[in-house]
Amino acid sequence: MAQPTRLLFVCLGNICRSPSGENVMRHLIEEESLTDAFELDSAGTAGWHIGKSPDSRMTAAALGRGIEMKGRARQVKATDFATFDYIFAMDRSNYEDLIEVKSQCETPSAKLQLFCELCEEHEEKEVPDPYYGGPEGFEKVLDLLEDGCASFLRDWRKENER
Repeated sequence: MAQPTRLLFVCLGNICRSPSGENVMRHLIEEESLTDAFELDSAGTAGWHIGKSPDSRMTAAALGRGIEMKGRARQVKATDFATFDYIFAMDRSNYEDLIEVKSQCETPSAKLQLFCELCEEHEEKEVPDPYYGGPEGFEKVLDLLEDGCASFLRDWRKENER
């Protein structure tokens, strides 16, 4: 059996956007019976929320779409660039921070990408941080994540299923 494709979703605190990316993707791969083909995780560039569950407002928004939010916050580490195949940054600031983390990895192999580059139905360049806003911000994040994750999965299937 082939090695699973390893995906890491990264935002600032790892309680809103990145755990949502991880769990949206988990939901999609479970629907398509592809759980053995992937390993998923999420992390934050900052360590403020280490060990905490996903934000309750994001959890409620995700549950409204039938997506269960799992996981505990952790901080990204240099070795993630040797462990994962793809690392998705939620915004430009996270991307810049991740370039610095990557420089500390002796054998970086992960492809670092801004998440919104995956989106086909939305034109945003970054996944906005919903933390200080209202419910519509959490819904917007989920819209972007569902779009980008579905697009990644379609492209992955084209490359991996012959």
